[in-house]
Amino acid sequence: MPVYRLAADNTAFPDPCEAEPDGLLAAGGDLSPSRLLEAYSRGIFPWHSVGNAPLWWTPDPRCILLPEDFRLPRSLKRVLRDAPFTFSFDTAFAEVIKACAGTRRGQPGTWLTPEMIAAYERMHRLGLAHSVEARREGRLAGGLYGLALGGVFFGESMFYREPDASKAALVFLTGELAKNGFTLVDCQQTTAHMLRFGAKEVSRAEFAARLAAALKQPTRRGSWTQGIERAALDPAPPARQGATLFTPAGTRGTKRRPLRNEQPDAPSGPTRDAGSRPLRSEQAAIT
Repeated sequence: MPVYRLAADNTAFPDPCEAEPDGLLAAGGDLSPSRLLEAYSRGIFPWHSVGNAPLWWTPDPRCILLPEDFRLPRSLKRVLRDAPFTFSFDTAFAEVIKACAGTRRGQPGTWLTPEMIAAYERMHRLGLAHSVEARREGRLAGGLYGLALGGVFFGESMFYREPDASKAALVFLTGELAKNGFTLVDCQQTTAHMLRFGAKEVSRAEFAARLAAALKQPTRRGSWTQGIERAALDPAPPARQGATLFTPAGTRGTKRRPLRNEQPDAPSGPTRDAGSRPLRSEQAAIT
């Protein structure tokens, strides 16, 4: 399969079914709100590295979490019984995303580049990206952030400063999403950690069907600081260009290997190479 190179003046994406086996679909373009809305509404998301064009991914199979399938591990249930954390939405988005971008021991960098951070901060100001904060005695102990469109929450990254804080934030988020009618949490990549919480793998076709159904719901747009239920309902579906394919002459045949060579430290496949604690790799970081 070819890897498509996106034009700066066209936010359309190729059909996700044209992605390579590891999920890589396209390179280039920008991180504007209109392109991000188009991407997420089609099940496509960016991974980025400093100095290189964004790479756009749509893995098959896809890891998802249905709120009704959420399972609370017994060990975490014992921890949460003592209510060690308090939770909030959207009170420290900038601090949360910068903490997610922090370099960890043994990791040379972060996929959350300044450009990526700026892009998601723009989405936050538009009322579409949200953070969850877990605090202990007023101090930020952990959290996560992602995008919310319709009845879907697209989980992006999480971090912790104290044991179990990010997991506790995930528990809080999933409960609030369920209470407010969300039907899908996109975990993007399968990990043992998310499987413990009830996530599962589905085919690209099933994911696309669930995504399309969930996007028919109105988007709870705006700040969630007073609760998801207080956010304004935006009945308009995300801006997108339907099934338009970006396939002008010269875009086919751009193979994946040269793109890899642009990022010599990147591992093969859709695995963010460093820095944050994505939902899909949290099990390697939290004890």
